[in-house]
Amino acid sequence: MRSTQYSSDLTPPWKRQQPAPEVPAERDLVVEEAASGFCGAVVRCEKTAEGPTVTLEDRFGKHRVFPLVPRGFLLEGKVVTLVRPSGPAPARGPGRTASGSIAVPGTRARVARESRIYVEGRHDAELVERVWGDDLRIEGVVVEYLEGVDDLPAIVAEFAPAGGRRLGVLVDHLLPGTKEHRIASAVTGDAVLVVGHPFIDIWQAVKPESVGIAAWPGVPRGEVWKEGICRRLGWPVDTPAAWKRILASVNSYKDLEPELLRSVEQLIDFTTE
Repeated sequence: MRSTQYSSDLTPPWKRQQPAPEVPAERDLVVEEAASGFCGAVVRCEKTAEGPTVTLEDRFGKHRVFPLVPRGFLLEGKVVTLVRPSGPAPARGPGRTASGSIAVPGTRARVARESRIYVEGRHDAELVERVWGDDLRIEGVVVEYLEGVDDLPAIVAEFAPAGGRRLGVLVDHLLPGTKEHRIASAVTGDAVLVVGHPFIDIWQAVKPESVGIAAWPGVPRGEVWKEGICRRLGWPVDTPAAWKRILASVNSYKDLEPELLRSVEQLIDFTTE
């Protein structure tokens, strides 16, 4: 009688894990660590005494180190095995600013132009600085804020725009038929450009997914809008703390809505011509 050879692995075939495709852990590859759910871009891949590891950086700049284990990561939702790249790391292209412009390391800020950009409030100014600050310093354009569009006619008159002395203005909720639109139309001229976005407040110009929410909730008229947002999101009713949280979620232009991007880029072009 012939003997039958059996495998020592008695796991049924349909329960055995299939090998995952191997993917080189190239720099900037975005993956999710399967066990923790940490998602980030590859910063480096190293050989250590305990074995090879990969360092990931999330969108907040936080770094975490993980071992390169089989089936340890998700790439576009599919399980993969990260492996160390073969050969030297590819040369990196030129760096970019938060606005997507090519960075110019070592460049000193330009002496401020006479032209200015005005925005409606402090939050608007801080958001513009976070994304376009590097570009504005190189161009020498100063951003100031109005604390309300009602003061715009007086500010324009005092600024006295003419020729190369241009004034660009960013206005919240700039829609036809609104008070903001009427004021903007009254002051617009060859040396004054007023543009805006359709959002009630600059908070809404940050993409919900960047903040970690499904959508910006609606707030009925008569309720303080920012406080209403906090209540509906389950945040403490603390406007400064809420704004700090929102601003911290913005790392680049990719976290902002296109309507705001177009308007700010238009103002920068106008004031630097």
